[in-house]
Amino acid sequence: MSTQAFHSIGIIGKYGDPEVAATMLHLSKFLRDRGCAVYLEATTAKYLAVHGMHVATMPEIAQACDLVITVGGDGTLLNAARELVNFNVAILGINLGRLGFLVDVSPVDMQERLTEIFDGNYLEEHRMMLTSTIYHESQEPSISDAFNDVVIHKWDVARMIETETYINGRLLNRMRGDGLIVSTPTGSTAYALSGGGPIIEPDMNAIVLVPICPHSMSYRPIVVGGDSTIEILVCEGPHTKAQVTCDGQINMGLVSGDKVMIQRNPKAVRLIHPVQHDHYEILRAKLHWGEQV
Repeated sequence: MSTQAFHSIGIIGKYGDPEVAATMLHLSKFLRDRGCAVYLEATTAKYLAVHGMHVATMPEIAQACDLVITVGGDGTLLNAARELVNFNVAILGINLGRLGFLVDVSPVDMQERLTEIFDGNYLEEHRMMLTSTIYHESQEPSISDAFNDVVIHKWDVARMIETETYINGRLLNRMRGDGLIVSTPTGSTAYALSGGGPIIEPDMNAIVLVPICPHSMSYRPIVVGGDSTIEILVCEGPHTKAQVTCDGQINMGLVSGDKVMIQRNPKAVRLIHPVQHDHYEILRAKLHWGEQV
């Protein structure tokens, strides 16, 4: 009986980027040589010759695979995580992007790292996902997941928006500004970090709220429990028009009176890392800590 850790593998490449083709073909050959069934995501297949892989939709990959490998940057993995979180599929990232906090396998040592992982030598993390529900006055609610962050932000460049934020039904504050970032620990090194928020250990059960250019010097980021229910109300105004953006990839419109409810998704994202994975080393490398200038 085989002791191989994973057997049915989905491959998802950075959408619209033909430069990932060489890495994906190398990856596909490695997987097939290991005796794996390989499923190529249908949109990715538009930019790549199939070469013995099954072409499948994301729902088909979610049902058939025990591991999905993304080839690209963090954005490619973010999209896969939202699609797969409810199916308990593990995700591994090959880094062809720039920053790469989530995708930590380099194409240079891809085969060596994957050999270790498929032999059972790997680390697995379970990370939280947020679910945002927008309640509109005149239409059905809009729902979307977010692995990094849910951002409520202004639509017009020169206008502020006013919001009320409630934590577990209790008023936190009323704020005027450019918006509010609601982040997972994973997203604490993304937009929230740029807004002055703290870096949170990725396995913590916490949610970070970071104001975007608040019209008050006293408003600072706050960390609340990960099981909190966060409600954000877009206050009435003559020209209020805003947006909710999930992971910088999904946009939904807001108007005065709309309410955004944000909660932890009951399911967690399963991330696979090589045994050499070191979160602090990644922070030092990506944020250039300790470098002489």
